[in-house]
Amino acid sequence: MVRMGMVENVPAAVKFIEQGHVRVGTEVVTDPAFLVNRNLEDFVTWVDSSKIKRNILQYREKLDDFDLL
Repeated sequence: MVRMGMVENVPAAVKFIEQGHVRVGTEVVTDPAFLVNRNLEDFVTWVDSSKIKRNILQYREKLDDFDLL
């Protein structure tokens, strides 16, 4: 997540993963030791119901309330 620019440092990434804000593909990841291989790196995203994702979309002015329901 740090290499992808999603978070600034590793402790922040661990915190977000443990709180359930991150998914790999369709699976929500809550274990910071989850190994993501190079094939799955492109599928690391925020969970749709995450407030972090909502704030990022609002900042980019791409927030659509219908999609986040």
